[in-house]
Amino acid sequence: MKLSLAGIRRKTEFSPNHVVNDLKIINQTADELKALGAQVTMYDEAEITPESISEKLIFSMVQGPTGSQTLLKVEARGAFIINSPKGVINCYRINMVDKIPAAGIPFPKSVIVATDGEIDWKKAGFSSSKIWIKRGDVHAVHKEDVTITNTDDEELNLLKEFHSRGISQAILQEHLDGDTVKFYAARETDLFHWYYLHDQYHTSFSEKKLQELASASAEAMGLYVYGGDAIIGKDGSLTIIDINDWPSFAPIRERASKTIAQLIFSNAKERVD
Repeated sequence: MKLSLAGIRRKTEFSPNHVVNDLKIINQTADELKALGAQVTMYDEAEITPESISEKLIFSMVQGPTGSQTLLKVEARGAFIINSPKGVINCYRINMVDKIPAAGIPFPKSVIVATDGEIDWKKAGFSSSKIWIKRGDVHAVHKEDVTITNTDDEELNLLKEFHSRGISQAILQEHLDGDTVKFYAARETDLFHWYYLHDQYHTSFSEKKLQELASASAEAMGLYVYGGDAIIGKDGSLTIIDINDWPSFAPIRERASKTIAQLIFSNAKERVD
């Protein structure tokens, strides 16, 4: 029996600077699934409703709150979804800052704050004046959504700007000095690719340890298709600073689309069988 799958493209609002790349990876994954013999119907995140999706096997790049809530209802009636909307919601920073450390994974000191409240900076306990301010829900939509600050005034002004855009919570996160690396991966596969985003110190580190931390983070968040960022300290230490649900995989799109399609196909076939 031919597998019938639904694929859901990400709303462009949640693909800042990556609209084309996000579209390419999900479309190429759909093409690879068709090559494996599956029937694929594509939907757009902005248009889905619980009633519009009849398929019970779904691959999805949905990231927004409205689309995720829709897919929670679809999942609750028995659909299998990669990535599950629960995993996507886990990646909202107000959830991530609890789940990653709770799994024993190194993560920067982070504090959740209301964007309209008074902040006691001393009570927050940061040792450095450099603090990252990040919106608490979805990943960056505007360039200001992830910003490094150096003074209390900068921080307060940014929180006020968040509040004016309807963002009720933000994350204050300590700045870690070191090299930033980005990684892409898919669970239950050998797909793992990393590269330096900023290579300042050329500090040696364990690639095996990076892969282990990335995999543990994905498991803690409930993700199959994922990416993220880590800081390599000057002592070679590794700290996960972000996990993303289904990134663009732009540097390795050809390989990634084939691997992700096989992952989806094998999991979907297992559930049908």
